[in-house]
Amino acid sequence: MLALEPEIKELIITTMSLEDITVDDIDSEAPLFNEGLGLDSIDALELGLALQKRYGVTLAADSEETRQHFASVRALSAFVAANRKQ
Repeated sequence: MLALEPEIKELIITTMSLEDITVDDIDSEAPLFNEGLGLDSIDALELGLALQKRYGVTLAADSEETRQHFASVRALSAFVAANRKQ
């Protein structure tokens, strides 16, 4: 799971075109939305598609469980580690 965190941070940076942010700038436990990285619902859709493409994971569009997976990089890494297609 922890090994996935830098990969997912890089995916977030690339997908969201965050040019002024590095992997080291993103706190693994900080919220991805609102006060954290400041992502919004459109960003969540784009990131969800990128995760699906890269790791083969499927996320429900609007469920409480999906919101929990997107809570932080650490939560997202745990979800991907548990659900990715090999």
